[in-house]
Amino acid sequence: MCGIAGFTSLHGAAPDAEEVVRRMTRPLTPRGPDGEGFHLGEGIAMGSRRLSIIDLLGGGQPMASSDGRYKIVYNGEVYNYLELRADLERRECVLRTHSDTEVILQQYARDGVNALKEFNGMFAFAIWDRDERRLFLARDRMGIKPLYYCLRGGELIFASELKALLEHPRVDRRLNLLSVSKYFTYGYIPAPDTIFEDIHKLEPGSYLVFDRDGLQRTTYWDIPLDDNPLSERNADEWAEDLLVILRDSVAKHMRSDVPVGVFLSGGVDSSVVTALAAQESPSPLHSFSVGFDQPSYDESVYAKRVASVFGTKHHEEIVTLGQAADIFSRVMQLLDEPLADASVVPTYVLSKLAAQHVKVVLGGDGGDELFAGYPAFQAHKVVQKLSFLPISWRDFLGRLVRHLPVSHRYTSIEFLMQQFLKGLGLSPEIRFMLWMGFYGIAEKKRLFSTDLQHRLLRDDAFEDISRHIRRSGLKGDFQRLLYLCMKLYLPDDILTKVDRASMAHSLEVRVPYLDRDVVDYACRIQPDYKLKGLTTKHVLKRAASALLPSDIINRRKAGFMMPVATWLIHMKDTIEELCSAAAIRDTGLFDPAFVRQILDEHFQQRRDHRKHLYPLLCFMAWHREYAS
Repeated sequence: MCGIAGFTSLHGAAPDAEEVVRRMTRPLTPRGPDGEGFHLGEGIAMGSRRLSIIDLLGGGQPMASSDGRYKIVYNGEVYNYLELRADLERRECVLRTHSDTEVILQQYARDGVNALKEFNGMFAFAIWDRDERRLFLARDRMGIKPLYYCLRGGELIFASELKALLEHPRVDRRLNLLSVSKYFTYGYIPAPDTIFEDIHKLEPGSYLVFDRDGLQRTTYWDIPLDDNPLSERNADEWAEDLLVILRDSVAKHMRSDVPVGVFLSGGVDSSVVTALAAQESPSPLHSFSVGFDQPSYDESVYAKRVASVFGTKHHEEIVTLGQAADIFSRVMQLLDEPLADASVVPTYVLSKLAAQHVKVVLGGDGGDELFAGYPAFQAHKVVQKLSFLPISWRDFLGRLVRHLPVSHRYTSIEFLMQQFLKGLGLSPEIRFMLWMGFYGIAEKKRLFSTDLQHRLLRDDAFEDISRHIRRSGLKGDFQRLLYLCMKLYLPDDILTKVDRASMAHSLEVRVPYLDRDVVDYACRIQPDYKLKGLTTKHVLKRAASALLPSDIINRRKAGFMMPVATWLIHMKDTIEELCSAAAIRDTGLFDPAFVRQILDEHFQQRRDHRKHLYPLLCFMAWHREYAS
């Protein structure tokens, strides 16, 4: 695991290239505290910060091919590197190290872009071809590892994090106003856009080729969902083989020259990974969980139950209200783009806890996207069942919600109904993403200043939904929703959150559910075996029944979420400072009167505005750090 950065100079030598590339890699030090390396050649400058996991002594970067033609900087892990290494040796390739870095480099030297088909893992890498004066950038299928780039002055600049790109003198901080609009819709900014106009994310499953002829972008892999995955297999048969594939994935993900632990929330996804990892580990496994001092959000009792069943060395930390403001401020400094997923706070605490004991952990992310685990899937089915009702029923529900008592519990009826009503009357795909997101269309109009609304008049914040639906070719609503979860929410929210929070503590998080073979298999399973009635993740729970106690499998889903509504009240002083009328006016983006209204209503507990205030708070914290 590493942090990488670099830039080309095909159209003229950069006299300060070494100073610039060193400056770019400096913010990436937490991603790679174990060493650094640089390559400066004609047309290229590359740098790497290394977190040593595989081949601790021999895997240094940048790494050169034996003939010196190719140089690589690489962030990630390729879990099938041993099998690929054996194949390369059969092809009479002599490898000088035991690292997966050299396997990637040699595979590319022999097969070019076709090498990407062979890699099973998480990765973002850059390979410089000295002879062709060509730079090749690639990102893994699911977008587990990040890669940013910017084309300026005819040269390509790249880095693992946006903050590293900002260290290059040609990269500016011009705000992308459409990205601001998208952020308040989703809570994140979908790739390929970023918060800045001229900086882009390389999309999952894609690669770039840059040379004197310019930049070419190509998709090499896509989510293999079909509208009608027909099969004569029943749920038990699917579940039996799913468990075999998951077991193999966990075994590969535990390949490491340093100790491996697990994140354990007590939910089905992380509990399955813990069970399989405990069976694979030759010694007791370290497990880690975070709890809250508010019962409706606290899952720690379930995590302890699973840890007890599988004999792990369990470590737990309880996060209190008193820690909220301090942790929030530290976490916001990590995020070089606004991100409104509040679970980044407990993920940060969890990663800090784990890093005190291990260097690598396995996580349960991806299970909800592959197997329809989110409540929004249930809500979608409910709306389908109620489609016969007249439009007037929405107005009645809206009036009803306004009279419900305000509660800050995780399962607050008032809050859930507000979210449910937000997307009614829109297409299933937009409705679903609004349920998963923050501001609805009308709410965003009230938030944005008149000037910003005018400048966004012809822009479409839902363009990414339309683009992905067209690309997928899918016709059915349910499969489209799964596809959108895997193309938008998973890489740009969940995986981004985990990457930043864990890398802040030099901790590598691996995700067995996003193994190539697991994803391919899960995408072939019929939708009815994922959401059966209103039971989410049905086939995964059937598979889990061979491993886990029934009370863990069948308990209500809580999600890895902190008590945002209550924390916001406790953080009143911080919020009043960041969201003061002067600060809001200075951005030129928001209506100070609307912001004051939602602040007062929430602080006085007349309305639950967690979905309005938290993204605004995160944006204002980011704006003060990066844009002001």
